[in-house]
Amino acid sequence: MKTDTYLTFFVSMMVNAVVFGTGAITVLSIPALAENAKYLLPLVVVISFVVAPFIAKLIAPRMRLRNWRRRDPMQG
Repeated sequence: MKTDTYLTFFVSMMVNAVVFGTGAITVLSIPALAENAKYLLPLVVVISFVVAPFIAKLIAPRMRLRNWRRRDPMQG
């Protein structure tokens, strides 16, 4: 497998945790949403699993050192 694929996989797990945590805190801290938490928390789980790979796909290439180099055309 390519290095970007490995990075995407590992970043996806971390992004999944952040998205789930944000969604869970949002659902549980707003009283109107907390009343329907038994329906909304499973929805947050599904959304976090679906969205995480797409966000990780954007983040993973930036983790490679070669993508942090200066983009100056005068530099060889």
